[in-house]
Amino acid sequence: MTRDAIDILHQVFGYSGFRGEQRAIIEQVGGGGDALVLMPTGGGKSLCYQIPALMRSGTAVVVSPLIALMQDQVEALRQFGVAAAFLNSSLDARAQFEVERDFAAGKLKLLYVAPERLLSERCLDLIAKANVALFAIDEAHCVSQWGHDFRPEYRQLTILHERFPGIPRIALTATADAPTRREIVERLNLEGARQFVSSFDRKNIQYRVVEKENSRRQLKDFLAGHQGESGIVYCLSRRKVEETAAGLVEQGVAALPYHAGMDAAQRVHNQQRFLREDGIVMCATIAFGMGIDKPDVRFVAHMDLPKSLEGYYQETGRAGRDGLPAEAWMCYGLGDVVTLAQFIAQSESGEERKRVERAKLDALLGYAEIATCRRRHLLGYFGEIVEKDNCGNCDNCVNPPVSFDGTELAQKALSCVYRTGQRYGVGHLTNVLRGIDDERVRSLDHDRLSVFGVGAGLDEKQWRSMFRQLVANGLLATDAEGYGVLRLTPAARGVLRGEVRVSLRKPASREERRATRKAVRGARARQSLDIAPHETALWDALRATRAHLAREQGVPAYVIFHDATLLEMLRARPRNAEELGLIGGVGAAKLERYGGAFLATVRGAA
Repeated sequence: MTRDAIDILHQVFGYSGFRGEQRAIIEQVGGGGDALVLMPTGGGKSLCYQIPALMRSGTAVVVSPLIALMQDQVEALRQFGVAAAFLNSSLDARAQFEVERDFAAGKLKLLYVAPERLLSERCLDLIAKANVALFAIDEAHCVSQWGHDFRPEYRQLTILHERFPGIPRIALTATADAPTRREIVERLNLEGARQFVSSFDRKNIQYRVVEKENSRRQLKDFLAGHQGESGIVYCLSRRKVEETAAGLVEQGVAALPYHAGMDAAQRVHNQQRFLREDGIVMCATIAFGMGIDKPDVRFVAHMDLPKSLEGYYQETGRAGRDGLPAEAWMCYGLGDVVTLAQFIAQSESGEERKRVERAKLDALLGYAEIATCRRRHLLGYFGEIVEKDNCGNCDNCVNPPVSFDGTELAQKALSCVYRTGQRYGVGHLTNVLRGIDDERVRSLDHDRLSVFGVGAGLDEKQWRSMFRQLVANGLLATDAEGYGVLRLTPAARGVLRGEVRVSLRKPASREERRATRKAVRGARARQSLDIAPHETALWDALRATRAHLAREQGVPAYVIFHDATLLEMLRARPRNAEELGLIGGVGAAKLERYGGAFLATVRGAA
């Protein structure tokens, strides 16, 4: 090792100390050992290979799956004064030749490469002739065939171990349950690697789930608390992405669409606007997100149920990467469950794959309907045991739902499913239970059933909540081939016989829902960063200075400084270069390059 890790951390990156297991990981890889690192998004994974790259002789080769991620990280490193480059399809022949020449000459400390390019004989030969410090395999969960981001090329990365056995390797991911972890170890030949598993807890993110009523209005109410902030709104279909983005624009929100069916140039343009401008809301399918390094995303909203808890965790993890307060909001209904179940049933996957996907959907549904701490449930899915029952930062802990013995209501609902022949969806079943005398109910003679009207005490929304909870509890199942038909499961028999009690979450009444909406609409926009009125002028001035410098260089504003760094400037109000240099995220190169501009801004607001 040629340089000390803490010296690099302070002098190059401008931070005073390591977080969590960063130091142990850096010492393991910097000393020539292999490592598997599981660390949440925003936990500082990149430093775990960037600092060893600067400690060791040679160039670190970083395998990264997305062009946008490579470009962002290379630009950020260059801002810190680190010699970095990337090889991908965005480069013309001349630029590619120059990068390869610099790599061969040892002029680079980090080289980012797509897995497809790395596996080419040309690239492997280039690596064989160079002085390589280490291999970093980012987004290592892409190796799992059962995962949500499977990349077949990742499975061939064992070639690094086979061809270059003496070079240390570090595999990193923010999303991996126990089976995926085992698969990473097996597929990448990391049996001898030291494993570092950090807490998956993102304490700065507040988790909220709401029952879908009028999703557009509900999204509008939610965004009222995030005016002028950057965020992502995920939708299940391309059509809904377009409609949601257009609807937000009509409401005065700077929203853009993103999905795989768009023109490629327009997609890239929208992504660049999201990365480089403040306050953009990206409406997208899951085609958008992996590798997005934007740290100041203040919220992630899901307009539909995602496909798995792994996907949900990774998507929500794109909020608050800077460690400042952020929000994960999801709006879902039973129709989402039916749609996703149909996707699984109609896919060309084998039965084993479908079984795994159905189990993942069941786990996500359980999370959505849980009445206890969401954070505890989410972390438990990844094998992390949380002793505390109340995290204080999810909807169920901040405003605990009321649970009650719902056995009688469950029996009414299950009996209705049974007596109507297990051939109908929740809409018709709700009408029968509430005693709605409509044409369809009469034509089927369901107004003559013993269950007709036995649930008149609950309104339609409350019964829909009951049915969702019964599905989540495994007492009812959606028939994906039957357009949302509900069927009894074997577990329902014990409830119908009175042998098993059922605990349910009390659904809000119409009056309670109306009062909640009124409170949300009447609330002032939530200040995520807690900027006091007397601080607003300097805060706006600091952001304006950052935006000006970013436009001059054609880079995202956060590449200059993160919001967290500006916030520290706001509070510390440095008077000279020495004081500015003590602020986290400044570093020697940025202090020299930008110190004068930001000190002038602070003095101007004094």
